Amino acid sequence: MKTSRLCFLALFFSLIFIFESGFLVIGHRGNPSKYPEETIQSDNSAFADGADYVELDLHVSKDNVLVVSHDRDLSRVVGSSVIVSQNNFSYLNTLKQANGESIISLDQLFDYYKDKPNTKFLLETKKTKHNSPKNMEELLAASIKKYHMQDRVMIHSFSAPSLKTMSQLLPDVPRIFIVGSLQRINFEVLSYVNGINISSDLVTQNPKLIGQLHALHQKVFVWAEMNESPKLWNWLINNDVDGVVTNFPARGYKYKLAKTGTKKYVVNKDGIYFGRVPTTISENPYLKVTTSKELNFLDPVHISSAVIASGQTFYQIGDKEFVPADLVSLDLQPEWILPYWNLSIINPTQNPIFTYNKPDKQSGKKNQLMPRKHYKILGVSGGAKDLWLLTDDGWVKSSKVLYYGLFNKNTFAYKNYRKLDPAFRQTNVALFPYLPVEKVPNKSFWSTYSDVNAVIFNQR
Repeated sequence: MKTSRLCFLALFFSLIFIFESGFLVIGHRGNPSKYPEETIQSDNSAFADGADYVELDLHVSKDNVLVVSHDRDLSRVVGSSVIVSQNNFSYLNTLKQANGESIISLDQLFDYYKDKPNTKFLLETKKTKHNSPKNMEELLAASIKKYHMQDRVMIHSFSAPSLKTMSQLLPDVPRIFIVGSLQRINFEVLSYVNGINISSDLVTQNPKLIGQLHALHQKVFVWAEMNESPKLWNWLINNDVDGVVTNFPARGYKYKLAKTGTKKYVVNKDGIYFGRVPTTISENPYLKVTTSKELNFLDPVHISSAVIASGQTFYQIGDKEFVPADLVSLDLQPEWILPYWNLSIINPTQNPIFTYNKPDKQSGKKNQLMPRKHYKILGVSGGAKDLWLLTDDGWVKSSKVLYYGLFNKNTFAYKNYRKLDPAFRQTNVALFPYLPVEKVPNKSFWSTYSDVNAVIFNQR
């Protein structure tokens, strides 16, 4: 018994696999705050925003094809109830998501990215409590080998048996066990996995857990409720987790840069300036030395790199040419913005709405938008699903306001709105014009009684 235990421990401590070094940013289902989840568009956006990996989910179709989808029932993403395991892939591939992309197979995903070596994936095997489907791991191993993706994937799962099977089929591919309870972590599981993926609540409540798992040669990844706060991000960064699975890869990338002390990084992307007022191009963002050049609304730029100076991000758009990054979007297209550009926005609630210093809630509150007051759009930032609007009083999330003035069907704005693909339309549009309603002060009983009598006896 003692000998077998020693052999087990020797085997366990010898299972140290090579992971990516440093802190990993993993886009949860791609970049779902900007584009439909688990689509190529969403994946590309996550990589563009700085994700090291994209996390995707797998199911098996009726004819044994690995399908990229979080849900077994596709109703949430395609609008009709279709169970992956009950349909052949030839049919599933005809179903369209909100951005027009089809439901795809893992082979199709790998084929698209096979010549893009910097794109890597964290794949989740979705299994039932009875460990079905039984052939998922064999299908997954075959696809990974077919496209030579062994060095570009990691596997994670809530299913310990699934990970054990993968350890036998592809022993050099890292395997991560997803847990929502500490009771699921035991030495048997740790003998065939290389890391643990823990909920943020669990790890913050047990801060010693990170060091304990590291001592056992396990990487520690954290998944969070997808409204990660600055407090949580700072906690994770400062407590040496190995990576975060996040709906906000751009935010994770910023924290990764902060952790490493990086002040400049490569972008190499095209962008568009979306500011109503021209912005002056700087020669040196650190000394704030300006040039005579400007960027105007819808001017295209190529961004070679980004520089962080005095807490503000600047994009380098030429030799000794820098502009503030807030109003330069890498994701937005002009046709997505033009229908709303000359509309006003209103706060549709009875309470003030907070605005922020930058198009990010973590930048700090600046002011408020008051109820029933009209505000002019001065600039936009973000993506189609994560749009921010600049006003005189600061930045506000587009979803918090109503666009006001899109009533006349003959206007340029309305015609452009109708041309938009529904996936890229803003739906928070005021349907009818109305005037602000002034609140009536509370009246006393006798004042109300007097008013009623006056109406009854035709005195008013």
